[in-house]
Amino acid sequence: MDGDFGETRAMPRDSEAAHRGAEVALIGVSKRWGDMRALDNVSFNIAAGSFTVLLGPSGCGKTTCLRLIAGLETASEGRLRIGGRDVTALPPAERGVAMVFQSYALFPHLTVAENILFGLKARRVAAAERARRLKAAAELLGIDELLSRRPAALSGGQQQRVALGRAIVAEAPVCLMDEPLSNLDAKLRAEMRAEIVSLQRRLGITMIYVTHDQTEAMSMADRVILLNRGRIEQDARPDELYVRPRTMFVAGFVGTPPMNLLPLVRQGGTMVVRGTSGPAIATAGARGLVAGIRPEAMELAETGLPLTLERGEYLGADTVLHCRCGEEALPVMLRPAGRVDLVPGAALHAAFPPSAVALFDAESGERAD
Repeated sequence: MDGDFGETRAMPRDSEAAHRGAEVALIGVSKRWGDMRALDNVSFNIAAGSFTVLLGPSGCGKTTCLRLIAGLETASEGRLRIGGRDVTALPPAERGVAMVFQSYALFPHLTVAENILFGLKARRVAAAERARRLKAAAELLGIDELLSRRPAALSGGQQQRVALGRAIVAEAPVCLMDEPLSNLDAKLRAEMRAEIVSLQRRLGITMIYVTHDQTEAMSMADRVILLNRGRIEQDARPDELYVRPRTMFVAGFVGTPPMNLLPLVRQGGTMVVRGTSGPAIATAGARGLVAGIRPEAMELAETGLPLTLERGEYLGADTVLHCRCGEEALPVMLRPAGRVDLVPGAALHAAFPPSAVALFDAESGERAD
């Protein structure tokens, strides 16, 4: 279901928006179900009024984290703070948060207006105040003409706006969103991404948004917290996550296509890609290394890393070339601009600047350079 879990607060004017959100902090939070640990000692601080995305694959703990903040789950260990208050033991209604779930969960027998105001009526907010909030939310979302309709008469995008309206009228300083766009088609998802970011900026609320879609994370967030197996892999701005991944997991998860990860072996005083005789990628060291190179940083050249083309995918602005490298046929992708017409099986070479290479420890997966 969608709904509000928070206290009644006044809708801000634009001049007040920057001061409306509340800081959210997790300190050493873990969540266990028997022997299974969904979250493992997670700590972070989310600034008031910011847009933060919890990103990661299915089962990484991102929705569990959101539900712990909402109070729908109880932490096994650690503390949670919202707006400077310790809310670890508080019920959802006392945390000052609103939440929009993956399922819009609109009541089919109620009108749009009745769906939006359902939570306020349950809390016995005065009729005049309900009317004021409904009018403000409807104007903000552009759904004034839909208020008398029922959910069955709405498109997917319209239903999403109604779910957002229900969260907005709660006027909570923190809004939690759990994969709210997953039921929409690609074009509508792109439109709604822009609308949600604009809405968050105008209201000045703290928004915490869960998704497995890196496009949503990179295009919407002020900050991305990437989770894997219940732990934080990296907590950074989107550009930092892309340009300087902290682990091999981050490198392989962020980017379309993701970063090429190529194991290196010693050759004299240098390191080369395993199964090739060069070029030199790094100076030889005592530990095993893996080189990470973004597909768009690699260019077709007369000499360089030897590749064999498997297939190409023409995407309009560029072409993704799927290749194999060296004797061990390691997978490598390139993303040259425009259309590239090559026959599968063609022998190629890829060149790249030294600055484009990220080095990772082969055993720990951590950044080594």
